[in-house]
Amino acid sequence: MRYVLILLILIAALAGGALYLTRPIPVAESRLSSLSGDAAAGELVFYASGCSSCHLAPESEDPMLLAGGQRFATEFGTFVAPNISSHPEQGLGSWTQAQFASAVLEGVSPEGAHYYPAFPYSSYTRMTDQDVVDLWAFMQTLPASDAASQPHELALPFQFRQPLGIWKALYVTDGWRLRRVETPEVERGRYLVEALGHCGECHTERNLLGALDQDTWLAGAPNPSGQGRIPAIHPDRLNWSDTDIAYYLETGFTPDFDSAGGSMAAVVRNYAKLPPEDRAAVAAYLKALP
Repeated sequence: MRYVLILLILIAALAGGALYLTRPIPVAESRLSSLSGDAAAGELVFYASGCSSCHLAPESEDPMLLAGGQRFATEFGTFVAPNISSHPEQGLGSWTQAQFASAVLEGVSPEGAHYYPAFPYSSYTRMTDQDVVDLWAFMQTLPASDAASQPHELALPFQFRQPLGIWKALYVTDGWRLRRVETPEVERGRYLVEALGHCGECHTERNLLGALDQDTWLAGAPNPSGQGRIPAIHPDRLNWSDTDIAYYLETGFTPDFDSAGGSMAAVVRNYAKLPPEDRAAVAAYLKALP
């Protein structure tokens, strides 16, 4: 009995130590103090990172009213996108720049809790500090909504956020999937695909813990809705030309005379607002994958 008690104490100590080492650590105010935000530049970051795709209220007629409410069913439960409008109580209006950066880059809330990785900070962690500051400047220009954020509907034990720090330690890295880039265009495309656009979050398989399976990078994945499969965009499976890819991101039309549907239609609406060079850079990146 004594040995069982000692074992339980050791397990509790190890668990407590792991939780402490992976506790939420926000971005320091001093890290961003020398930067000033440019809302015009932040607007392009906004479109490239797809904020409205998830946080636009269902049936909303205002594409900039990010009142939240969209529901995303997963095997862990249903996540509900929160209000991220400029409202001071229900949205982000009272946040500081550092609190916003902590959420985007580290997945840490102003209250000091881990966010669930349904919010793709595992991709956004690669964003530059300047882009985060510019995005924050633009977010503050958006209209406010007083709609209250709805709670997630998760099964046990996923209602507890503390272990997410261990998940982050295992799976969140600011390293690049494509390590070598040959041209500035491919480097820009890598940044758009792997960081801002977080394309891998939908187009890559996940393991049992919900992390991206890096061995199936951009090789397609089951649709979380349970209907069909999200297509592969890896060059092994996508035989479109660079021009085809760039044209699709601008118009939604495929070389096979089909058109983008579902959540990809929102991605196209966003990417159509980016400079042509950015759409070409995404195409160059996809073609550069080994």
